[in-house]
Amino acid sequence: MEIPKEVKFIINELKKGGFEAYVVGGCVRDLLRDAMPGDWDIATNARPEEIQKIMDEAGLETFYENEFWTVGVVWPKRISRQKIGSETEKEVIEITTYRSEVKYTDKRHPDAIKPAKTIEEDLSRRDFTVNAMAFSPAKGRGKKGKLVDPFGGQKDLEKQIIRAVGNPEDRFNEDALRMLRAIRFAATLGFKIETKTSEAIKKNSAWLKVISQERIRDEFLKIIMADKAADGIESLRQHGLLKYILPELEEGYEITQNKHHIYDCYQHSLLSLAYAVKKDFNKEVRLASLLHDIAKPRAKRGEGPEATFYGHEIVGARMTERILARLKFAKKDIERIVRLVRYHLFYYNVGEVSESSIRRLVRQVGPENMEELLDVRMADRIGSGVPKAEPYKLRHLRYLIEKVAKDPLSVKMLAVRGDDVMKVLGIEPGPKVGYILNILMGDVLTDPKKNEKEFLRQEIKRLGVLADNELALLAKKAEQEKQKLETKRDEMTKAKYWVT
Repeated sequence: MEIPKEVKFIINELKKGGFEAYVVGGCVRDLLRDAMPGDWDIATNARPEEIQKIMDEAGLETFYENEFWTVGVVWPKRISRQKIGSETEKEVIEITTYRSEVKYTDKRHPDAIKPAKTIEEDLSRRDFTVNAMAFSPAKGRGKKGKLVDPFGGQKDLEKQIIRAVGNPEDRFNEDALRMLRAIRFAATLGFKIETKTSEAIKKNSAWLKVISQERIRDEFLKIIMADKAADGIESLRQHGLLKYILPELEEGYEITQNKHHIYDCYQHSLLSLAYAVKKDFNKEVRLASLLHDIAKPRAKRGEGPEATFYGHEIVGARMTERILARLKFAKKDIERIVRLVRYHLFYYNVGEVSESSIRRLVRQVGPENMEELLDVRMADRIGSGVPKAEPYKLRHLRYLIEKVAKDPLSVKMLAVRGDDVMKVLGIEPGPKVGYILNILMGDVLTDPKKNEKEFLRQEIKRLGVLADNELALLAKKAEQEKQKLETKRDEMTKAKYWVT
């Protein structure tokens, strides 16, 4: 097991002080899986004041601001795992005194905690066997450390099983969120939930109602970001938990669609999410992919191949806003995801939709969100059972979006205006002003460095002595060069998206 030197240092300092010390929980699980732990937790029989004294003598900064006997040790950043608010980024290694917990009246927090005498007693309060292991590294190169595994976590890890420590009903009665965590670990690790643990979740799923929406949201997001996210959502449904998190999604179960879909509403949503995961899209796209058709069961009219779902994207946007607000998502995330759901059904056919329509869509969705909207559209397509995520017309739309986003080549790009021409030459408005601006535009397109106000003022003086017919010929030539450049730019954009 490769343990960072700072973690080893802390453990050795605690041992030098006459105490036991182990890395515990998820970091041991990850080490045994040859995965990089997200953070490091240490358990010891030293009390918080003793931990702080030892760390202080070792020259390390600590803080202790909780009621759970957990001391944070601040270490200068090497591999950032947890951040605290300071100008210099640090990582925090948590050290917790062995403890046991007494009753969970509210199924969320222990009514009281008391010291545990041994590491085994401390591990017995943890949720799942794969998280109930401890390891104490030996001092000295080549020496073996000590693995403490009283509940068979290593064997369950090898069998890829999520099993509650002891009686699963007791564990879930202590903290009902553990039911959701079981699903999350199965989805993130690709494991199966052991039968008794699974049955206990199904039997006690209603306990999830007492858990705060913030805690549910955090676990739900981890499922959404897991490699097996779609399997995780289906496991939530099978275990009776989904109805307490996203009942609106469960409404789509076995609700058939129409001739454009081969899957029911619920399956379609899961397959859309699965594609978003496969393409490693961000959380906003994953959530929008899952929720984009959330209103279909309520908007459905008729049955069979000709069933309709008119306005489901509008109703779905309102439902998505309520769902995410209920789960306490940040306002900026809600607005972004709602916009993706609202406009996921945009219409586009090559040759039928004008550039002005595309500009309007870009304004409605926001230029910064257009790529995500197209990602949701691809997830929607694959979730519908079609073979290609990005057909020709979607590539053509990408081309048009980039085209309308580019500033047109016009005299508005110049560092001078018509007023400057009239002022320099002392003339009134007339064709001569336009001729000169077009000539200057041609010069700047050839060499952008020339777009400096003082240089262009000198050019205005030089051109001002020419006759109007000479200026007209030069302006026409400049316009032709501009058209060539615009054509070349458009061809390059088309080639980028393989469109004609």
